[in-house]
Amino acid sequence: MVKHIVMWNFKESVKEEEKETIKSNMKKNLEGLLGDIPGLLEISFVKTPLDGSSHEIALVTEFDNEESKKGYGVHPSHVKIANTFVRPYTTNRACLDYQA
Repeated sequence: MVKHIVMWNFKESVKEEEKETIKSNMKKNLEGLLGDIPGLLEISFVKTPLDGSSHEIALVTEFDNEESKKGYGVHPSHVKIANTFVRPYTTNRACLDYQA
């Protein structure tokens, strides 16, 4: 299995009062990819990290293998959600992939 963890901060242009709605939309849409993308076994959106965290939000996914993870990155459903609900609002992306 392959774990894929992505973390972001919000762009400075995102107002504090908008963040909860944006996070809810991200969670709903990203977690909705489960069952739509081959090899995606688990997906969990982190809306509320602990104090002292370096990033404001994160996504933790698990794939059956590395090829499935690569396919996820270019899958039309993922690209559409990322372009609509994630990329317009986020910056400072960090990613970690590892064999579980």
